[in-house]
Parts: sequence; C-alpha cells; structure tokens
Amino acid sequence: MQETDVIIVGSGMNSLVCAAVLARRGKRVTVIERNAELGGCIRSEELFPGYTHDVLSSWYPLFVGSPAYAELKDDLHAEGLEFLHAAYTTGVVTPDGRSLAFRRDLDDAAKRLDAACAGDGAAFAAMAQRLFGEDAALTFGLLGERPYGWKMVRLLWSEWRRRGTDGLASFAGGALENFRRWSERTLRSDLARAAIAPWTLHTGLGPDDACSALIGKLTFAAVIAGGMPVVKGGSANIVRAFRAVIERHGGVFVTDTEVERVHVENGRATGVLAGGKAWRAKEAVVCNVTPRQLYGRLLPDAPVAWRERGSAYHFGRGDMQIHFALASPPDWCDAELAHVPLVHLTESMETVCASVTEANNGLIPARPTIAIGQPTAVDPSRAPAGGAILWLQMQEMPSRLRGDALGEIDVPGDGGWTVRVREQVADRVQRRLEAVMPGLSGKVVGRRAYSPADLEALNCNLVGGDPYSGVCSPDQFFWLRPFGGVNGRRGYDTPYRNVYQIGASTHPGPGLSGASGWMMANILS
Repeated sequence: MQETDVIIVGSGMNSLVCAAVLARRGKRVTVIERNAELGGCIRSEELFPGYTHDVLSSWYPLFVGSPAYAELKDDLHAEGLEFLHAAYTTGVVTPDGRSLAFRRDLDDAAKRLDAACAGDGAAFAAMAQRLFGEDAALTFGLLGERPYGWKMVRLLWSEWRRRGTDGLASFAGGALENFRRWSERTLRSDLARAAIAPWTLHTGLGPDDACSALIGKLTFAAVIAGGMPVVKGGSANIVRAFRAVIERHGGVFVTDTEVERVHVENGRATGVLAGGKAWRAKEAVVCNVTPRQLYGRLLPDAPVAWRERGSAYHFGRGDMQIHFALASPPDWCDAELAHVPLVHLTESMETVCASVTEANNGLIPARPTIAIGQPTAVDPSRAPAGGAILWLQMQEMPSRLRGDALGEIDVPGDGGWTVRVREQVADRVQRRLEAVMPGLSGKVVGRRAYSPADLEALNCNLVGGDPYSGVCSPDQFFWLRPFGGVNGRRGYDTPYRNVYQIGASTHPGPGLSGASGWMMANILS
C-alpha cells in the first residue's frame, strides 16, 4: 500500500496548483491521472511538423492575475516557465469587414469605441471604472474568496456597511441582468455590442442568460486591462514547470492510472483504489472531477441527497475546436487584426443569441461565433519561420445533434458526432473565415478539427464537449457551484470529512485561474 498525506485525483490546473502549494508547505502529495499525459485541458501537440498547437486551452489571463501565480511564480519561472504578452488583446470582425482591434489599454479602448460610435467609449470607460473601482472589492472578492470563509463574511459585512441593504440589492440585480438588456440600454453601436457579447460565451452563457451582463463586461474589460498571455513554446511547458516544482518538493505523479473509488471508513476517507492498487491518504483526498463522476463512480455510497444533486448537475453546450497550420499569416480584411491574440467573428450580438438558441435546440448553428486565436502573433516560436497558427473555438455547438440550422448537413439518427459531420462543420467554418481572411485556403498546411465528442474523449470532465465542466448559470454559480443545499460550510466539502472536490465544476468556476486548487491548499495547510 502506497502512503501519502494528500491524494489528488486528476492533474488539471487546479490540481497542479493545489499540489504545488501543498508540496512547498511540506505536505507529501500524490497526483493520480487517468491519462498518459498530465495537464487536463492543458495539452500541446505537434499536429503538423514544426507547428506546436495548444489542442485545448491556450490563454492564461486569469492565472497570471491570480494569488496562486503570485505565490508560485518564482518557482515556476526557475523551472523555465515564461509568459509572453502582445500589445494587443482582443477584437471583433464581421463578415462584411467591419472591425475593432483593442490594445492592452483601457483608455485606448475607450477612444477606439468612441471613434466607432460617439458615446460608446464613454460608456465603456464608466463601466470599467465601476468594475475596477467602486465594485472591485465585492466582485473580485465574490470570485476570489472561499464562499463560506471568514474573509467572505467580513467582505459582505463591510460592503453592507458601505452600501446598505438597498445598495447590495442593487448590486445583486445588476449581477443577474442579461447582456442584451444592459447593452441595448448602454451602448449605441451594433459593433460595440458585437465586440463584448461573445465574451459571455466564455463561461457557457449566452447574451440572453441571467448573469451574462456581469460576465461579459468583466471578462472583456479584464482582458483589455491584463492582456492575453500565452506560454512560450506551448502550454505544455506550464505543466512541465509545475511537475518540476512539485517533484522537487517531494510530490509524486502517477499517470495512465484511473482512480476507481475512494475508500471511506466511518465517514472518513482512508485513500483510493487506483489501477488495482490501494493508495493510502493520511490527511485528505481531493478530487478534480465533475459532480457526476464524484457521486456516480468515486463515492457511489454517498447519501442520496448528494447523489441526486450530482446526477442533476447541468452541463452546457458543446465546444468545437479547429487548428490550422498556415504557410504564412492570414491576410486580414483589416491588417491591424494580424496583431490581435484573440478575435471574435460574428455579425452581431443578435447573431450570437441566435447561435446559442440553435445549439441549445440541438442544431448546428448557421453562423456560429468563431473565436480566432492567433498564438503565433504572441509567440512566433510555435511555427516554422514565416508560418502561423490559428486556434479556433466555437462555443455554440450542440452536444447531441438534432439537425442543421441551414439544412445542409445530415446528422446521424442517434444524435452523435461523426467524422463526416465534424469535417462538414469545419468546412463551413473555413468558408466563413474566407470572408475576413481572403485566400486563407491557399495558405493551409494542415487542419485538425475536434468535435464535442472528441473533446470529451480527450478529457472526461468535458461532458458533452462542455469546455467549462458545467454552465455558470445562477443556480450553479458563486455559493451554488456545483449545487446548493448540501455543499458544506467551505464550498468544497463532500459528505465525508476529508474528501473534497475542486476544479471547474466548483467555485469560482472555469478559467484556468487555479483558484479552487489554491483555496483548497490553504484549507489543508
């Protein structure tokens, strides 16, 4: 029997952060990963000779701004980790060639929005001032602190004294508002709405969903203020750096080994069964899995209330990713977009709303929003000299197929994604790109597409291809993530005293910040 202080199930960002912090503080840590490679959604591959692609996640604004990074950065950089930033951050382009490109500068963004439509820059500046000024302590405290910790109690007490009951109620109302309502009231330009609306998709919401105004505004403004950093040489290098730090402090990694069950005796975990072997945990078992996995497989004898809530946990739409290796950078309709790390392609906010509705109804969208990542605009080392990479993400795809909004693609009767359907959708996306990147097809060295089913096969936490391990709707966000009623006093509790859940399915949700792993490490050390 192998013995350690803490066993961590899964090796995604939150697991790596938790293990690194605990190991540095003197705990014996063992990380057990079912796949051959560590990293969860952090995965780099040479899909085509000389081109290094981040197959899943690629951007690290939340981690670079996190308390976990502040604690670990010296150790990580000593192991060779390097983040690269560009002068630009994000942008939007429409198929008819209208565009906006934003630098890493809030004042410059306001000027560009005002130039596009007088008044929208001032509205953006006021929004950013409130987000990073008056509301900063409350917003970032809600997202950055343990929901049931004393710091949260002190924060809410302080904000109540400052704002009063009516002020807190007003904040809550604004936090629940949907993006469409806020943007129609606040912004004058369709292009400005189109620039911000796609950011609501990055937590599984849509512009008509509750909480999407706060998420859209906050994510868009934070990206412009902080940038879109990438890992030099590919995201796999952050995993290598974490592994080196953890092993240097005595941590152990076990790969190609699936945890089959958590052993529980007298209301307390003694360890896990993994790969047919018993692993003993003296202090805790920390599971970076979805609620369905936790209460359906690892803790099958949990109380009924927990199992029911675990099985009812809701996953969002599927995601599709397409990776292009190009012989040379794309020729954009607006040359400035060549410098932007992440550009969204959409006709309008209304088109984003329509695509979300189509995907929610099981239809392949007619005009999906395309997040066009350009890693080589930030890190040219990922491609041969003169070459380029496109990292595409479509977050409005159905997990199960019922049809095609355009009636062009025949879907299987069982609703599953097939190679044929995947490639037909990729062809549609490539044609859509040609509108803003004329001549793109002539530059393609290689293309690799991943359907929602492919993504789930790569990482079992991406149920149905949901890249966020559960939609961040109000019933599954803040104190209620992963679910309400039985979470326990710390938000990461299970019905057993020393078994905990972390990861994107827990507070504060997805985003590669490592926040739940960092907070869990603070609980255990």
